[in-house]
Amino acid sequence: MRHPTIKDVASHAGVSLKTVSRVVNRESSVRADTREKVERAIELLGYRPDPSARSLRSAHSYAIGLVYDNPNAHYVISMQDGVLSACRERGFGLQIHPCDSSQPRLAEELCAMAKRSRLAGLVLAPPMSEQPELIATLQANDIDFVRIIAAREDPRDGLPCVYVDDRDAAYAITEHLIQLGHTRIGFLWGEPHHRSSPERYQGYADALKDYGIALNKKLILPGRYAFDDGFRGARKLLALKEPPSAIFGSNDEIAAGVLAAARSTGLDVPWDLSIAGFEDNPFSKQAWPALTTARQSTAEIGRHAALRLIAELQAQGAHPALRNEGFVPELVVRGSTAPPKNATPRKG
Repeated sequence: MRHPTIKDVASHAGVSLKTVSRVVNRESSVRADTREKVERAIELLGYRPDPSARSLRSAHSYAIGLVYDNPNAHYVISMQDGVLSACRERGFGLQIHPCDSSQPRLAEELCAMAKRSRLAGLVLAPPMSEQPELIATLQANDIDFVRIIAAREDPRDGLPCVYVDDRDAAYAITEHLIQLGHTRIGFLWGEPHHRSSPERYQGYADALKDYGIALNKKLILPGRYAFDDGFRGARKLLALKEPPSAIFGSNDEIAAGVLAAARSTGLDVPWDLSIAGFEDNPFSKQAWPALTTARQSTAEIGRHAALRLIAELQAQGAHPALRNEGFVPELVVRGSTAPPKNATPRKG
């Protein structure tokens, strides 16, 4: 069977091809009853617009790009799924562009890629979304974009974004450990050029300060968002004369490495060592014990970033009052955390 076309939709709904096009492109100039009639025909016939064909027929592009540099496969897949769901919902195509965020000519590469592929705009994942020079180059070349950034609130800098409050989520994780009775809590960093890393560290440090616990630099180690760094960092912390009773890894990959290190030294998790991560990737549920973490809705973050970009594109210079949307990862308590031995849990 052939795929239904825009002509089939127009015929079934009894409207012009231009009207169907306006409905598909979510233009505001269509009457509500006409829009409903066309949408019913689209649903009944199973019509799906071809973004490439639409772009060729039109002065506008109906495809966007997702730009990322992240070794975490779960993060990448979830982000792609979220952006793709928004593109399908709005009739846009998607081009995936993994890249090296440290490349000196990255901004020029992205501008050339966007123009060569006739992309309407870009969804920028961290850390590219947090590089001022790259952002300035995209603006200078009239490339539309939406940033996904780590921030406690809307930066109100006039640029579209979706922001994630890593600081408050990290505070909640650290507070949970403190209330269980832990006072020697190790912290393992992710890459410092990802803004999420200092934000998560700040949440950890702020919670310690608010509960009157001195910051111990011996319990804080630099690293990357990687299993191996979690393993090595945990082994160093556990070798201290006074090791921590809990370790907070900046993501679940790090926390998984901590769990492996604890097992390698014969420690019983959570009774000998409590472990917490961040992001709630599939491993955090499958580990034994399952990891306490912060649930980050990566797919939803990606979806909302893409919808925000498409809304900007479809505004066509009207400058509507579009809001930047924020997310706060949610504390998820599982079996990897418990009160330390011979400790009295604190009250908040």
